[in-house]
Amino acid sequence: MADRIELMGLKAYGYHGVHDFEKDEGQNFEVDIVVWTDFAASAASDDLADTISYVDLADIAVAVVEQERFDLIETLAATIADRIIALGGAHAAEVTVHKPQAPIPHHFSDVRVVARRNLKQQRGR
Repeated sequence: MADRIELMGLKAYGYHGVHDFEKDEGQNFEVDIVVWTDFAASAASDDLADTISYVDLADIAVAVVEQERFDLIETLAATIADRIIALGGAHAAEVTVHKPQAPIPHHFSDVRVVARRNLKQQRGR
């Protein structure tokens, strides 16, 4: 499972957090996606239909960030990862959600959570 698609630094605005001001005002989120797949069919055919479109990956992540609301970014990352695995064609997915404006009263450079999902987990649900 060495082939992978990576989409880094996808930006979207959402309303996730435990505080009322986060739910009311919203903030910027950044999403990184890594999907493990097999390029054999797409490399042979050179056809987009034989692979996972990175546009579809971006659309899933942006839709979840912008259209849904969660208290925890752990739930946000897990939801995105589950939907990517449900697309089909992915052996595993890793989704990192960054919350650069997290309400922490100290200087920091980033807050991030990482959700990993694989096809075997999805089938077991």
